[in-house]
Amino acid sequence: MPGGRPTTKSAPKFGQRLAALRVARGLSQAALAAQLDTTRNAVLHYERAAKNPSAEFVEKVATFFGVGFDDLLGSNGKIPRKPGPTPQIAQLTERLARLPRAQQKIVVRMLESVFQKAG
Repeated sequence: MPGGRPTTKSAPKFGQRLAALRVARGLSQAALAAQLDTTRNAVLHYERAAKNPSAEFVEKVATFFGVGFDDLLGSNGKIPRKPGPTPQIAQLTERLARLPRAQQKIVVRMLESVFQKAG
């Protein structure tokens, strides 16, 4: 979704790759920010201006998009391929990982019960 004023200089390699991955996944900057537990302004900064992203942020982005550090930082010379939408099972797994341990155990027991009944 276009908006804001046009940039006068090209974005750093990391920012270009971050934006390409975000767009390929069909996410707005705000939606990506929510997924990465940051702000839209931070995503905007990383996409347009940040030349040295923090290792913590690069790790979050790499984990979320399922790509390597080299893909994001451009050290392997390849632009990451456009991934499809996150599979539903991956989204559920991410949500499960954020639950308290006791609730995780309940969900795992429920799944094991379903799998046993299914054969």
